[in-house]
Amino acid sequence: MTAIPLTKRPRRLALAATVATSALLMTACGSSSEPAAEGSAAPDTSTSAAAAGKQTPRVALTYDGGILVLDGTTMELEGDMPIEGFTRLNPAGDGRHALVTVPEGFQVLDLGTWTDSSGSQQAEPKLTDLMFEADTAGHVVQHGDKTILYADGTSDTTIYTTDDLLEDPESLPATETIEGEEAHHGVSIVLEDGTFLTTVGNSESRSGIKVLDADGNEVATSDQCPSVHGEGTAKNEVVVFGCSDGALVYDNGEITKIDAPDKFGRMGNAYVSETSPIIAGDYKSDPDLEGYLLHQLTLIDTETKTMKVIDLPEGVEYTFRDVARGPNDEVLILASDGALHSLDPETGEITDSLPVIDAWEGPVEWQDPHPALKVVGGTAYVTEPATKKLHAVDLATGKITSSEELPGTPNEIAVVEG
Repeated sequence: MTAIPLTKRPRRLALAATVATSALLMTACGSSSEPAAEGSAAPDTSTSAAAAGKQTPRVALTYDGGILVLDGTTMELEGDMPIEGFTRLNPAGDGRHALVTVPEGFQVLDLGTWTDSSGSQQAEPKLTDLMFEADTAGHVVQHGDKTILYADGTSDTTIYTTDDLLEDPESLPATETIEGEEAHHGVSIVLEDGTFLTTVGNSESRSGIKVLDADGNEVATSDQCPSVHGEGTAKNEVVVFGCSDGALVYDNGEITKIDAPDKFGRMGNAYVSETSPIIAGDYKSDPDLEGYLLHQLTLIDTETKTMKVIDLPEGVEYTFRDVARGPNDEVLILASDGALHSLDPETGEITDSLPVIDAWEGPVEWQDPHPALKVVGGTAYVTEPATKKLHAVDLATGKITSSEELPGTPNEIAVVEG
């Protein structure tokens, strides 16, 4: 595989307090928590090592009963931390931490890898006691120098400067909270000039977005996006939100509605590169389609404000976990035929395919373990729950550089650069 080759908004500004130092064993949303994983928030740096000028990525994987952390190059197991229930993983954006969604909010996972003036440093991974509190923790977005956390139970948005989480391993950084209006499953993003975009909805439905400037003044709004879900930022900070009949595009103060070519044409997740004007989105044109495997993909040109739908070849089906952007802005699809396909976002053509895992079937529930794809730098990380394996693919050469059997069935995955 070659690297085609594969009103004023209410704000609360406060210094977030550290959560109680007793360790926690977290459960899935809505269930109770019990005392849990060992270890303090501060990493043990006694094992730190310098490797001149090269970052060392690490991979976090959830399984039934815990979180695994592996060296992203050697695949050596670095940590195994107990946790109960279904949990989600999101990179925090600072190259070192991930955020674990638990009943109390977003819990900080220190993957124990970072780079400083001495080179690449490693320490023992820790599921820390640090918690960004949230009622029903939802989407995590990292853009520019900010990390944005959304609480579905209140629609509050918590914002912090991404690299501030690196400053003190025993406390949370200063945060700003923008209060929501009506609780719903939503998402927010902050642009580099302070512009704030957030979804609009309630417990019954979701309808669109509103945009506030850095002073909290409303500059744009749209209610033309039924079931609004997900967001992605393309080149020049153009933001796309998915709808059940197309998409909304926010560009320099204006919102444009792009209608889907089908009466029902749902995009729910965006796969973006901030150097490409084209956003790839999952696409579903049949509201009665059973299961979670999709066979169409949408490509949205944020410059021309147009959308086209690509019918993928037979056997090339995927879920929301199976699409990513590559180092050359290509769209990578880990398909149900077991291959990693590279798609040109300009033409919509599949330009290369590499068999990686066995063919697989879609999950019964979206939370169930099924293959997932994450790309960091020139490496694609692919999970294979059926064999309890994690594979690493060099996108420049098309070679599978490692296949590691895991002590548990992998489900969620997050990768940090180190």
